[in-house]
Amino acid sequence: MALCMLCSAAVWAAMVSTSSALEPPTGEVILTVSGDIGVTNQDDQAVFDHAMFSELGMHTTVTATPWHDQTMTFSGPLARSVLEAVDAQGDEVIAIALNDYEAEIPVADFYEHDVILATHANGEPMSVREQGPVFVIYPFDSDADLHKETIYSRSVWQVNRLLVP
Repeated sequence: MALCMLCSAAVWAAMVSTSSALEPPTGEVILTVSGDIGVTNQDDQAVFDHAMFSELGMHTTVTATPWHDQTMTFSGPLARSVLEAVDAQGDEVIAIALNDYEAEIPVADFYEHDVILATHANGEPMSVREQGPVFVIYPFDSDADLHKETIYSRSVWQVNRLLVP
């Protein structure tokens, strides 16, 4: 009986560690997450490709933005899903763009609002020229309080890194 319980515990532990593992990307890396994270797949960081983002569950946000002439449909994983996938700790995330622009974003924003890490706009993949590979999108039309310069400055485009300090 004790041996059976020990075997069951070992199998359960293996399942838990496997389920929290992050597989390495097979495609082009679009986002690197580093810092205070508990799950990695490349040295001390977690790297994601488009397929890995899709596996986290794509979320769609239809909203107007200050940077577009029309209402846009953005899709990508919820930012909180990415943080949960890497077991991120801490109260803020620094979103870093290809040009090294940085914005500090409170993690609470990701839970108070359905902030997404958009990879698609109007159904099309976002290239660097079109503000990709990743664009931090708040659901601006869902809450008037999101129409502030502070929030706009957190909506970083051409994001390729997240740092969890």
